[in-house]
Amino acid sequence: MYAFSKSVEQLRSSEIRDLMRLATQPGIISFAGGMPNNDLFPIKEIDEIFNNLPPEKKKSAFQYGPTPGYPPLLKSLKKFLKKKGLPVDSNKLLITTGSLQAINILTKEFIDPGDIIITENPSFIGAISVFKSYQARMESVPVNKDGIDIGFLKKKIEHLPTKPKFIYVTPNFHNPAGITYSKARRKELLDYLGDKNIILIEDDAYNDLYFDNEAKEMAIPMKCNEPDNVTICYTGSFSKILGPGFRLGWLLVNEEIYEKCELIKQAMDACSPNFTQVLANEFLAQGKIYPYLDFLRKEYSQRKFMMDKALKKYMPDYVKWNEPNGGFYFWCELPPNYDSSEIMKIAIKNGAVFVSGKTFDPAGVKNNNFRLSFSNMDKDQIDKGVKIIADSIDEYAKGL
Repeated sequence: MYAFSKSVEQLRSSEIRDLMRLATQPGIISFAGGMPNNDLFPIKEIDEIFNNLPPEKKKSAFQYGPTPGYPPLLKSLKKFLKKKGLPVDSNKLLITTGSLQAINILTKEFIDPGDIIITENPSFIGAISVFKSYQARMESVPVNKDGIDIGFLKKKIEHLPTKPKFIYVTPNFHNPAGITYSKARRKELLDYLGDKNIILIEDDAYNDLYFDNEAKEMAIPMKCNEPDNVTICYTGSFSKILGPGFRLGWLLVNEEIYEKCELIKQAMDACSPNFTQVLANEFLAQGKIYPYLDFLRKEYSQRKFMMDKALKKYMPDYVKWNEPNGGFYFWCELPPNYDSSEIMKIAIKNGAVFVSGKTFDPAGVKNNNFRLSFSNMDKDQIDKGVKIIADSIDEYAKGL
């Protein structure tokens, strides 16, 4: 037997990762992976960018880069974020190896074993895994259609033995809940945090994948309107708007927090991949990002519409869901006594797979929900896959 560290002993295999093995099996319709569709990647544009790079720039792409990020990418990304209203001039920007590394860096900066983190329930499984790895005590607060439940949050914090180090939220096109925080809920949250000295981590990986102008207006980052008495650490990603294989994200924070973040990143991986940073910079600097995002929004909006239509067509009346206005996900709710893991086993046998609800519960308990991702499969598989899942729910219900 090996003497593993206490932090490693906290880790458990991700249900999503385990299901990915099933997702690649022939004949399985997968609504499990929260990833872009392979046929939508900008292969032609990236080929063109690389082939037209001067030799010296190609050579530099193969080399190590500075820890904060490839300088031209930092410049072009600042321009991209500033166009959204983000305060890039008064904050510092760090390129990270995916937005999950940004969450990891912030957790390492602030969390000692036993420190309290407030999360939403449900919450992003990647963040939950990071928080567990640092032996944080997670306290979750439910979300509704407008965002995190402020009344529940207040009561939660009032009864905690110590003040939480930070609150982690995903306000735009939530993974997995599919919701977008209302403007009123954002203001309520920031007003409440005004005198609490609790950091807010705003994870915004899906910000650019809105389906209409109303959703675009709703999805304005809270960091854009950061009050003087609230500290917001903002994370974003190229994974959903360019490709997960680029392994690039970013972190926008004030200078004091940034100084430690850069040191932590240096110890983690020295620098994010320079090769993909060079390509991402050209994609931004040449303005290719904007028509590509228009294309993605149209594609994912069509998939969302098709899944919503199929859910209305096939699902039993007792299954409820929020229709997302951006992002990748539907979050479906079953009666309280239903077990989505058992339904998932039936669905896999019948030819479709999803992710059960307890995967996104920080306590790993609540399991009468499930997540459907419409982003990855072919459009012509959506109707068939939803019917398989609906039939599997009926099959499960008959055995109760």
